Amino acid sequence: MSADHVDHPQQPAPAGATFPARPGWPEIVVGLLAMAAATAVAPFFGPLGLGLDGVVYGLTLAAWSGIVCLVGFAAAALIRIRSWGVFGVRRTTWRWMGIGVAAGVVAFVLKGVVNYAVITLLSFDADPQGLYYDAAGGGVLPLILTFAFLSVLTPIGEEFLFRGVVTNALLRYGPVVGVLSSSVIFALFHGINLAMTTALVVGIIAAEVMRRSGSIWPAVAVHVVNNMGLPLFVLITGNTGPA
Repeated sequence: MSADHVDHPQQPAPAGATFPARPGWPEIVVGLLAMAAATAVAPFFGPLGLGLDGVVYGLTLAAWSGIVCLVGFAAAALIRIRSWGVFGVRRTTWRWMGIGVAAGVVAFVLKGVVNYAVITLLSFDADPQGLYYDAAGGGVLPLILTFAFLSVLTPIGEEFLFRGVVTNALLRYGPVVGVLSSSVIFALFHGINLAMTTALVVGIIAAEVMRRSGSIWPAVAVHVVNNMGLPLFVLITGNTGPA
């Protein structure tokens, strides 16, 4: 990978350019609404529609969590901006990817500490990821698919939308506001549960890594490392069910 500074949001737009230097509120609103609309379809796969069994339903939701964010990103990107570079979708260096992996390890440890504190102090342990554990524990193939969906597809989708669109748009108000406010939005979209605190920690670290690197890919690395925890836990405990 080589560094690519074309269309960096912090650089002025080239002469004669008609697109904005970074996404704005129209992209945020359209992107999040499109994601929410796609998310509303999810219950159809379960008890309100197809009635898929636990493993298949869990796998479907794991994949859908990434797909809905890509739908939101596509909707935002198609409004008025034609250069993906303004969303941070640009090449980066291997050094920054290594930093992203290291930051992902920090995020994984830190979110564990924060979640432990929340559970201990507030006796709050609502975890919406039970279906993902069911999916990962359904056998070898479901475990592999859970890895692919949660550790690759979902990080790409969520980073493209929440960091590529939301964070980049809000950075116009400064790094502190941009990083923190976009991370709060990211956390709130996970609901009032332990996933919210996890999303806040991961969101802050991923947003800062993206801001400093100027690329979405180190932030994706942060997210990938964090999301590997669930399927790895199932693999380590041996709860993979029948092959």
